[in-house]
Amino acid sequence: MTTTEIKTNDRTAAPATTVRLNFAKAAPKVFRAVIGLDAAAREGLDPALVELVQIRSSHLNRCAYCLHMHTTDARRAGESEERLHMVAVWREAGHFFTERERAALALTDAVTRVADAGVPDEVYERAAAHFGEQELAQLLALILTINTWNRIALATAKRAGTDER
Repeated sequence: MTTTEIKTNDRTAAPATTVRLNFAKAAPKVFRAVIGLDAAAREGLDPALVELVQIRSSHLNRCAYCLHMHTTDARRAGESEERLHMVAVWREAGHFFTERERAALALTDAVTRVADAGVPDEVYERAAAHFGEQELAQLLALILTINTWNRIALATAKRAGTDER
């Protein structure tokens, strides 16, 4: 496998070399709707938690564009380099995160990988123990939204470091 190839689920795919589609320009109403969903999902959630969830989902989805964007945003918001480096291995480095953050990260993992095993009751119940009903709904909406953004960025071959917000 060359350095420009990615091994994924027994398939090898070379990343696209150019952006395939300017999604915002091609589907402006849809793009604005996703922006609206994103803004609504964030309401009432701790901004640091928002970034941790977005970073984790972007790790799982291998979305370099969103990962770069959200780690940059997290740094600007005062997140430590130490914690940013530990998001990818949060289960093994749980002491870097609060119990509430770990519950949110576990839910992020389950929802992002929903096709693998659904959302186990214990993961949902752990999150529900740390988040009220409205806040839990906001958290779920945030996870759904970052997964949507990841898929848009991956499908259109957005390049990391070209934050085009």
